[in-house]
Amino acid sequence: MDLKELRQEIDGVDGQLIALLERRLDVSAAIAAYKKDHGLPVLDPGREAEKLSAVRDRCRPETADLIAGLYGPIMAASRAWQARCMEADNG
Repeated sequence: MDLKELRQEIDGVDGQLIALLERRLDVSAAIAAYKKDHGLPVLDPGREAEKLSAVRDRCRPETADLIAGLYGPIMAASRAWQARCMEADNG
């Protein structure tokens, strides 16, 4: 495979990642509605720790730290989205 083909493959993977991240945010909005209805805070540190552990367990050992490191910003974005969704419902 040449560099152009490899980059095209990366572009395809990126397209899948975007779709999956948008789906994740859609689910996160539903979680925000649940949390708001039940008076729960956006941040659940225990859940985040469990999630990071589960992510690490699903990864190959050589990629676990890198992929788990990507989840920090993903979860931060999810929290920000949940907060935004909860605030929008107050408007």
